[in-house]
Amino acid sequence: MPAIRGAKSKKKTRRYARDLDQVHADLRSDRHLAQYKDSKAIEDLPGLGQWYCKECAKWFESEPNFEAHQKGKVHKRRLRQLREEPYTQKEAEAAIGLRTDNGKRATVLMEVDDGAAAA
Repeated sequence: MPAIRGAKSKKKTRRYARDLDQVHADLRSDRHLAQYKDSKAIEDLPGLGQWYCKECAKWFESEPNFEAHQKGKVHKRRLRQLREEPYTQKEAEAAIGLRTDNGKRATVLMEVDDGAAAA
């Protein structure tokens, strides 16, 4: 029995690329991108790591393949996705109701019936 079951999960795991928030960090900081590139052995990369598309986080064998990719639909779709800024952790927590509320709490006094006034 194969370790990866189902066509959908096979596609997801075999064609995995870096997520949008990781690519945003790569585009903002050269150090972040260099750290990712240094983690890969140059001998194992296609084209010895010469042609890399930052936006798609993908390596290419040759310059013509890289140029064809940049003109293609997949690259343009990825650029459209990258135009939108990724959500921050603070925005994500606010969306589910986890907010930091350091304001003054309103104290609500409850009236308690102790039974002595009724007798």
